[in-house]
Amino acid sequence: MNTEKRAKSGFSSRLGFVLAAAGSAVGLGNLWRFPYLAAQYGGGMFLLVYIILAVTFGFALMITEVAIGRKTGKSCIKAYEELSKKFSFLGYIAALVPIIIFPYYCVIGGWVVKFLGVYISGQGAASAVDGYFGEFISQTGEPIICLAIFLFLTALVVLLGVQKGIEKISKILMPLLILMSLGMAIYSLTIPGAMDGFLYYIKPEFNNFSLKTVVAAMGQLFYSMSLAMGIMVTYGSYMKKEDNLEKSVRNIELFDTGIAFLSGMMIIPAVFAFSNGDPEALKSGPTLMFITMPKVFNSMPAGNIIGFIFFLLVFFAALTSAISLMETIVSIISDKFGWGRKKICVGVMIASFALAIPSSLGNGIWSGFKILGMDILSFFDFISNNIMMPIVALLTAILVGFITRPKYVSDEVESSGKFRAKKMYNIVIKFVVPVCMVAILVSSIVGFV
Repeated sequence: MNTEKRAKSGFSSRLGFVLAAAGSAVGLGNLWRFPYLAAQYGGGMFLLVYIILAVTFGFALMITEVAIGRKTGKSCIKAYEELSKKFSFLGYIAALVPIIIFPYYCVIGGWVVKFLGVYISGQGAASAVDGYFGEFISQTGEPIICLAIFLFLTALVVLLGVQKGIEKISKILMPLLILMSLGMAIYSLTIPGAMDGFLYYIKPEFNNFSLKTVVAAMGQLFYSMSLAMGIMVTYGSYMKKEDNLEKSVRNIELFDTGIAFLSGMMIIPAVFAFSNGDPEALKSGPTLMFITMPKVFNSMPAGNIIGFIFFLLVFFAALTSAISLMETIVSIISDKFGWGRKKICVGVMIASFALAIPSSLGNGIWSGFKILGMDILSFFDFISNNIMMPIVALLTAILVGFITRPKYVSDEVESSGKFRAKKMYNIVIKFVVPVCMVAILVSSIVGFV
């Protein structure tokens, strides 16, 4: 499929592209990872560092990937091959990232399905009991059924195609996500004692600044914006040539950062109020969503209704990200082998289900099986997010910054409008991104050792 034909079969408008790409960026990372990292690394100081990095480091990486996708009209394997034969291996590494992430992401998506079902049935109070979440994920059958439901819904949207499936669902879910996040955030501030948490969240205290804060913010931004996993290259390949590329990327950033900000505003004040102002309650990491938040909802008037809205919001966010992961895999296989979408979707769904089962059982009957001291899901998460994605971003920055030169990206951006951030982009992609990626890699390795 050439560039022109691919664009015609891709997104019907710039809004469609922006909402779909923003849906990919807005996922579980925004709704549970961002709030606990903000609490752990200084509240307002973390937020300030994150925003600065978003408009520089994050912008440079995202516009690079979208421009590569639109210019080549291909998904990551073929796109990097067209960029440089010597760097063609980079496309395969990038392609492996969503293949590794998608199965275990569906496991976590299944957990969201379970909790959404609990609140729909009016049993929210039961999920607030100590040990409820641990008992659920240690089971064999129910978590697998829940992941199968989540995977099927994801595959159904991808099967419908870019315009009828991904674009249409994004135009529905993204506005709902924004309205629900805003509503929940405003409600959170009305809880007695919540304003102290809000002030902690938005007021930078410069004595909280450290190198760890910067590295944590970079890692979150990297994780949150769907970078270095072939997604933005794939979505860029579906983008129309006449759509303003720089404005589109800025809009995606705005959506992603806005939802992350609202997530912190929604969760941090509520947990502060629940814990009588103890920020330690926010530092429970991944368990924040499934253990701490049900307890918070149980302490509220109409907690079951609030919990339902929250987990519906989380479900929408998880679904839009899962769709982008699966679409990227489907696009890669289509480019490589030329098979039809239906055949690929069914194959990817079956293979992903089989690959997801070990990650699910790793919390139960296979919990004794460890890889480098980690359970199966945590190992896949560590390898993809902490090692492979920084490597892909580092090599992409080197390729564009010093081999093809930034002009490769600039020319594509300027083909649909003025590139206002061109000078900043040239500096960031050549010098800032490589330094940031090395910092993340070193931090990951040192943290692991």
